[in-house]
Amino acid sequence: MNNANAKRTWITGASSGLGFALAEQLLEQGAQVAASGRAAEALQDLSQQYPAHLLLLDNNLAEPLDAREAAKQISDHWGSLDCLIINAGTCDYLAIDTPAPAIFQGIVSSNLSATRHCLESAWPLLQRGNSPQVVGILSRYSALQLLDPRLPATVDNSLIQLLNSQRAALAAQAIDLTIIAPLDLKFALVSEQVAPEQWTAHTAAEVILDRLPDRPANLVLEALHLNDLWPLPK
Repeated sequence: MNNANAKRTWITGASSGLGFALAEQLLEQGAQVAASGRAAEALQDLSQQYPAHLLLLDNNLAEPLDAREAAKQISDHWGSLDCLIINAGTCDYLAIDTPAPAIFQGIVSSNLSATRHCLESAWPLLQRGNSPQVVGILSRYSALQLLDPRLPATVDNSLIQLLNSQRAALAAQAIDLTIIAPLDLKFALVSEQVAPEQWTAHTAAEVILDRLPDRPANLVLEALHLNDLWPLPK
């Protein structure tokens, strides 16, 4: 990401996979990073490497009080925010004993709540930021429509609809929005077919960070093996 050393970035879902790779690469580039996610050994190790640049936030962002507390910690440390990356690929906070059929519904539901609460909590920080940007990253898990897919997509059952519903309001505050998602969500017209690729968390993070300074409205991310980018809860 260009001028990374001027960026104060909040990344959600940062304990593993793509979220962790984004945090790691931004830190390598000199950025200040607030990483939200379940406490993990990899994040603790990263904190040892970058004690002055990495702020660990162990909050369940699907809960409004937790999201506000995370934003308060960021405000106390930096006072403002330049970039919010909502990595809504899976969910760190599903119960270990969640039945397999309920996992995907839980992923969609929790990410809808977390995205709503993060946007609300981060909004004042972004307004004080430097060329602020919101980035929403969806996997095929979180891109599923909640409950009956035959129903119309709304802000209450579709994460893509929720993010797009905020675009005009964000733009009015000079905050850019980039949505990164699978092609078949039909959120943008594309001139050519995009084939799924053998992305790793590292390569996907590298390409995403390279493209974000251009501030595209939409990017397509098609992955062959989703678990490499967004490990499912075990």
